[in-house]
Amino acid sequence: MASSLNLLHLLLILLTLSSATATFRHRRTASHNYRDALTKSILFFEGQRSGRLPPNQRMTWRRNSGLLDGSAMKVDLVGGYYDAGDNVKFGFPMAFTTTMLSWSVLEFGGMMKSELGNAKTAIRWATDYLLKATAQPDTIYVQVGDANKDHACWERPEDMDTQRTVIKIDRNNPGTDVAAETAAALAAASLVFRKSDPNYSKVLLRRAIRVFAFANKYRGAYSDGLKSYVCPFYCSYSGYQDELLWGAAWLQKATRSPTYLNFIQSNGQTLGVDENDNNFGWDNKHAGAKILLSKAFLLQKVQSLHDYKGHADSFICSLVPGVPSSQTQYTPGGLLFRMDDSNMQYVTSTTFLLVTYAKFLTRSHTVANCGGAIVTARRLRTIAKKQVDYLLGDNPMRMSFMVGYGPRFPERIHHRGSSLPSISAHPAKIDCGSGFNFMHSESPNPNILVGAVVGGPDEHDRYTDERSDYFQTEPATYTNAPLVGTLAYLAHSYGQI
Repeated sequence: MASSLNLLHLLLILLTLSSATATFRHRRTASHNYRDALTKSILFFEGQRSGRLPPNQRMTWRRNSGLLDGSAMKVDLVGGYYDAGDNVKFGFPMAFTTTMLSWSVLEFGGMMKSELGNAKTAIRWATDYLLKATAQPDTIYVQVGDANKDHACWERPEDMDTQRTVIKIDRNNPGTDVAAETAAALAAASLVFRKSDPNYSKVLLRRAIRVFAFANKYRGAYSDGLKSYVCPFYCSYSGYQDELLWGAAWLQKATRSPTYLNFIQSNGQTLGVDENDNNFGWDNKHAGAKILLSKAFLLQKVQSLHDYKGHADSFICSLVPGVPSSQTQYTPGGLLFRMDDSNMQYVTSTTFLLVTYAKFLTRSHTVANCGGAIVTARRLRTIAKKQVDYLLGDNPMRMSFMVGYGPRFPERIHHRGSSLPSISAHPAKIDCGSGFNFMHSESPNPNILVGAVVGGPDEHDRYTDERSDYFQTEPATYTNAPLVGTLAYLAHSYGQI
């Protein structure tokens, strides 16, 4: 009798898998234009650019800015991205943004069609800067700008006259977290450019190897030595162990060298792979590393990484409502909720992991085991789609949380460049203090930062469209980066691209 039940259970799994594989090229008409959202989610990065803008700049209300960045230390740190609504270049979230944009392209770039070039351009804008920031051995320039002084002003990037303080890590002041994340970004991007620009790819990979070696040799959290500069903005709350595992995972993928596989096998436990920390984002990479390493086992058949399928299942199962191991809070309207401060960043990063793991499960003809409950790839995609649809307008507020998408979207986002008149509309300088007149105004922002995903609603699905509420109204590059991959998947699945 027991063997008959086991056989029946196996048949049910096989039927579910074949159904999931066959039917997720959707029969239904999509309620959203995922292709339009994809285009806009990538365009957003042009609004965040620092440095000298190219002739084909599409976000035309932006102009050159930060052209002397790095000069205080006699280095060239022009370029890169402003992370959110301010004018500081923080290396830690910029590197994570780069890793996630690259992962989006690696998993779903084949579905992006005409947007693939724009996505690669967005990645290269970051990697060109990260190469500058890591040009000196055992040194990484991890920040340009004094966040406290910058936040005391409300200025366009083009006008900023606050101190462009340059912050670095080195052997004496280590920053394993930001260094290992930078190595991950360079390694992931090297895979993106491997075919289209092999020479650039080699430069990125060589640098990634060197930067990871520095991260591993000189260990310490960067916010220990740089607390007054990086906290509370981008403190490394989770420590650096997650970044070391994540960086090694990306280098293993990029090099296929046994060096990194051995490192992962020897250090996985001490680097916290067993921890149930389910906030995947710029600070904590454990969940991402688990999913990435599970691919090596599921698809490349790296048997020594067998345990990562279980680790990945454990994370994924925590997100699935109704299974025994579920531990994720959802709002009454159905939005995954982690915290008040920019919650949407966790929605987009988690959603990306859901569709990516679903891809691995489908290709390996397997399922997630959630404490005895079987969860299929199709179920994961359904959860992910619901999150994206909520973000794009299927929510109690009946508004999109992506600027410029849909008939109703945030108009007063916490973003200096968007909220102040552009140079073409107001050529005269707007100084540090005068800008607050615009910040406190109730008028909509004059410049639409197309594609920007804001922090989003609270745990009760309430959203206040006020510039001063940066928890809810501030966009960030690391919120958009993982969404790019998910939108490419959905646009392709619904035949829109």
